[in-house]
Amino acid sequence: MSDVDAMRDHWWWRPGWRVGRHYYACHFDMGRHAELVRLVARYQEAIRDFAGLDLIPQHWLHLTTQGVGFMDDLAAESIDRLVHNVGKRLAEVPAPVVTFHRPTVRGEAIYLLATPAEPVTEVRTAVRAAIGEALGEERVERAVEGASGFRPHVSIAYSNRDQPAAPIAEALDRVVTEPVTVTLDQIELLEYHRDRRMYEWTAARPLSIGR
Repeated sequence: MSDVDAMRDHWWWRPGWRVGRHYYACHFDMGRHAELVRLVARYQEAIRDFAGLDLIPQHWLHLTTQGVGFMDDLAAESIDRLVHNVGKRLAEVPAPVVTFHRPTVRGEAIYLLATPAEPVTEVRTAVRAAIGEALGEERVERAVEGASGFRPHVSIAYSNRDQPAAPIAEALDRVVTEPVTVTLDQIELLEYHRDRRMYEWTAARPLSIGR
Protein backbone atom coordinates (compact mmCIF):
# COMPACT_ATOMS: atom_id res chain seq x y z
CA MET A 1 0.00 0.00 0.00
CA SER A 2 1.22 3.51 -0.79
CA ASP A 3 0.04 6.73 0.83
CA VAL A 4 2.04 8.86 -1.64
CA ASP A 5 2.82 9.18 -5.35
CA ALA A 6 6.52 9.87 -4.83
CA MET A 7 9.21 9.36 -2.22
CA ARG A 8 11.91 11.87 -1.23
CA ASP A 9 15.27 11.84 0.53
CA HIS A 10 14.91 11.01 4.24
CA TRP A 11 18.45 12.10 5.14
CA TRP A 12 18.10 15.88 5.19
CA TRP A 13 19.47 17.38 8.41
CA ARG A 14 16.74 18.15 10.92
CA PRO A 15 17.22 21.14 13.25
CA GLY A 16 20.05 20.54 15.72
CA TRP A 17 21.46 17.50 13.95
CA ARG A 18 24.99 17.36 12.52
CA VAL A 19 27.66 14.75 11.92
CA GLY A 20 29.00 13.41 15.21
CA ARG A 21 26.09 14.62 17.37
CA HIS A 22 24.31 11.93 19.39
CA TYR A 23 20.76 11.82 20.68
CA TYR A 24 18.79 10.16 23.49
CA ALA A 25 15.46 8.52 22.70
CA CYS A 26 13.16 5.89 24.16
CA HIS A 27 12.46 3.49 21.30
CA PHE A 28 11.72 -0.23 21.06
CA ASP A 29 14.66 -2.29 19.76
CA MET A 30 12.80 -4.59 17.37
CA GLY A 31 15.76 -6.69 16.27
CA ARG A 32 15.17 -8.95 19.27
CA HIS A 33 11.84 -10.20 17.86
CA ALA A 34 12.78 -13.05 15.51
CA GLU A 35 9.39 -13.44 13.82
CA LEU A 36 9.23 -9.74 13.01
CA VAL A 37 12.79 -9.84 11.67
CA ARG A 38 11.79 -12.65 9.31
CA LEU A 39 8.75 -10.68 8.12
CA VAL A 40 10.91 -7.61 7.47
CA ALA A 41 13.43 -9.74 5.55
CA ARG A 42 10.70 -11.03 3.23
CA TYR A 43 9.70 -7.52 2.27
CA GLN A 44 13.26 -6.25 2.02
CA GLU A 45 14.14 -9.03 -0.41
CA ALA A 46 11.37 -7.77 -2.70
CA ILE A 47 12.80 -4.21 -2.81
CA ARG A 48 16.52 -5.01 -2.64
CA ASP A 49 17.16 -3.90 -6.22
CA PHE A 50 15.81 -0.37 -5.72
CA ALA A 51 18.97 1.74 -5.44
CA GLY A 52 17.01 4.63 -3.95
CA LEU A 53 16.23 2.69 -0.76
CA ASP A 54 18.42 2.11 2.29
CA LEU A 55 17.30 -1.19 3.80
CA ILE A 56 17.47 -1.26 7.60
CA PRO A 57 19.58 -4.12 9.01
CA GLN A 58 18.13 -6.32 11.74
CA HIS A 59 20.22 -4.75 14.50
CA TRP A 60 18.92 -1.24 13.73
CA LEU A 61 15.21 -2.09 13.46
CA HIS A 62 13.23 -0.01 15.94
CA LEU A 63 9.79 1.27 16.76
CA THR A 64 10.13 5.03 17.09
CA THR A 65 8.43 6.12 20.31
CA GLN A 66 9.74 9.24 22.06
CA GLY A 67 12.72 11.53 21.63
CA VAL A 68 14.46 12.91 24.73
CA GLY A 69 17.20 15.28 23.58
CA PHE A 70 20.77 15.68 22.38
CA MET A 71 23.37 14.07 24.59
CA ASP A 72 25.49 17.21 24.84
CA ASP A 73 22.48 19.07 26.27
CA LEU A 74 21.79 16.64 29.13
CA ALA A 75 23.87 15.80 32.21
CA ALA A 76 24.43 12.17 33.17
CA GLU A 77 22.64 12.63 36.50
CA SER A 78 19.57 13.92 34.64
CA ILE A 79 19.50 10.79 32.53
CA ASP A 80 19.84 8.57 35.61
CA ARG A 81 16.84 10.37 37.09
CA LEU A 82 14.96 9.89 33.83
CA VAL A 83 15.69 6.16 33.75
CA HIS A 84 14.41 5.82 37.32
CA ASN A 85 11.19 7.72 36.54
CA VAL A 86 10.53 5.87 33.29
CA GLY A 87 11.01 2.54 35.07
CA LYS A 88 8.47 3.49 37.74
CA ARG A 89 5.92 4.66 35.19
CA LEU A 90 6.28 1.64 32.91
CA ALA A 91 5.84 -0.81 35.80
CA GLU A 92 2.20 0.31 35.85
CA VAL A 93 1.59 -0.09 32.09
CA PRO A 94 0.68 -3.42 30.45
CA ALA A 95 3.18 -4.74 27.92
CA PRO A 96 1.70 -4.03 24.46
CA VAL A 97 0.75 -6.97 22.27
CA VAL A 98 0.75 -5.76 18.67
CA THR A 99 0.53 -7.19 15.18
CA PHE A 100 2.49 -6.30 12.03
CA HIS A 101 1.59 -7.34 8.49
CA ARG A 102 1.46 -5.27 5.31
CA PRO A 103 3.89 -2.40 4.64
CA THR A 104 2.99 1.20 3.89
CA VAL A 105 5.01 3.39 1.51
CA ARG A 106 5.29 6.91 2.88
CA GLY A 107 7.14 10.02 1.73
CA GLU A 108 10.51 9.17 3.28
CA ALA A 109 10.22 5.56 4.44
CA ILE A 110 8.51 2.20 4.12
CA TYR A 111 7.11 0.86 7.35
CA LEU A 112 4.96 -1.73 9.08
CA LEU A 113 2.24 -0.30 11.28
CA ALA A 114 1.80 -1.74 14.78
CA THR A 115 -1.85 -2.53 15.50
CA PRO A 116 -3.63 -1.80 17.67
CA ALA A 117 -1.87 1.52 18.26
CA GLU A 118 -3.40 2.24 21.66
CA PRO A 119 -1.16 0.01 23.85
CA VAL A 120 2.01 1.54 22.38
CA THR A 121 0.52 5.00 22.74
CA GLU A 122 -0.02 4.24 26.44
CA VAL A 123 3.68 3.41 26.79
CA ARG A 124 4.59 6.62 25.00
CA THR A 125 2.33 8.65 27.28
CA ALA A 126 4.06 7.14 30.33
CA VAL A 127 7.50 7.93 28.91
CA ARG A 128 6.49 11.51 28.15
CA ALA A 129 5.19 11.95 31.69
CA ALA A 130 8.48 10.62 33.09
CA ILE A 131 10.47 13.04 30.93
CA GLY A 132 8.38 15.91 32.24
CA GLU A 133 8.97 14.83 35.84
CA ALA A 134 12.69 14.18 35.48
CA LEU A 135 13.79 16.90 33.06
CA GLY A 136 10.99 19.47 33.08
CA GLU A 137 7.93 19.85 30.88
CA GLU A 138 9.91 21.97 28.41
CA ARG A 139 11.98 18.87 27.64
CA VAL A 140 9.03 16.81 26.48
CA GLU A 141 9.72 16.80 22.76
CA ARG A 142 6.63 17.49 20.70
CA ALA A 143 6.46 15.49 17.51
CA VAL A 144 5.58 17.48 14.41
CA GLU A 145 2.18 15.84 14.17
CA GLY A 146 1.47 16.22 17.88
CA ALA A 147 0.80 13.54 20.45
CA SER A 148 -2.59 12.70 18.94
CA GLY A 149 -1.03 11.90 15.54
CA PHE A 150 1.33 9.19 16.78
CA ARG A 151 1.37 6.15 14.44
CA PRO A 152 3.53 3.39 15.96
CA HIS A 153 5.50 1.66 13.24
CA VAL A 154 8.70 -0.14 12.37
CA SER A 155 10.48 1.21 9.30
CA ILE A 156 12.05 -1.36 6.97
CA ALA A 157 13.71 1.06 4.52
CA TYR A 158 14.42 4.78 4.07
CA SER A 159 14.34 6.64 0.79
CA ASN A 160 17.63 8.31 -0.16
CA ARG A 161 16.41 10.23 -3.21
CA ASP A 162 13.34 11.49 -5.09
CA GLN A 163 11.65 8.52 -6.77
CA PRO A 164 8.20 7.24 -7.77
CA ALA A 165 6.40 5.23 -5.11
CA ALA A 166 4.27 3.02 -7.36
CA PRO A 167 6.96 0.51 -8.51
CA ILE A 168 8.06 0.01 -4.89
CA ALA A 169 4.50 -0.49 -3.68
CA GLU A 170 3.85 -2.97 -6.50
CA ALA A 171 6.92 -5.03 -5.58
CA LEU A 172 5.81 -5.15 -1.95
CA ASP A 173 2.23 -6.07 -2.88
CA ARG A 174 3.48 -9.23 -4.60
CA VAL A 175 4.92 -10.60 -1.34
CA VAL A 176 2.72 -13.22 0.36
CA THR A 177 3.09 -13.21 4.14
CA GLU A 178 1.20 -13.91 7.32
CA PRO A 179 0.80 -11.34 10.12
CA VAL A 180 3.21 -11.44 13.05
CA THR A 181 2.22 -10.70 16.65
CA VAL A 182 4.78 -9.70 19.27
CA THR A 183 4.76 -8.70 22.93
CA LEU A 184 6.70 -5.51 23.64
CA ASP A 185 7.87 -6.21 27.18
CA GLN A 186 10.71 -3.70 27.22
CA ILE A 187 11.73 -0.40 25.68
CA GLU A 188 15.25 0.95 25.40
CA LEU A 189 16.83 4.30 26.21
CA LEU A 190 19.06 4.61 23.15
CA GLU A 191 22.08 6.79 22.46
CA TYR A 192 22.24 7.07 18.70
CA HIS A 193 23.56 9.02 15.73
CA ARG A 194 22.64 9.23 12.04
CA ASP A 195 26.06 9.88 10.50
CA ARG A 196 25.98 7.02 7.96
CA ARG A 197 22.49 7.16 6.47
CA MET A 198 21.09 4.99 9.25
CA TYR A 199 20.00 5.38 12.89
CA GLU A 200 22.74 3.54 14.78
CA TRP A 201 22.89 3.37 18.56
CA THR A 202 26.04 3.10 20.60
CA ALA A 203 24.30 2.25 23.90
CA ALA A 204 20.91 0.89 24.96
CA ARG A 205 19.45 0.72 28.47
CA PRO A 206 16.54 -1.77 28.62
CA LEU A 207 13.50 -0.71 30.66
CA SER A 208 10.88 -3.33 31.51
CA ILE A 209 7.19 -2.76 30.87
CA GLY A 210 4.47 -4.16 33.07
CA ARG A 211 6.65 -5.69 35.76
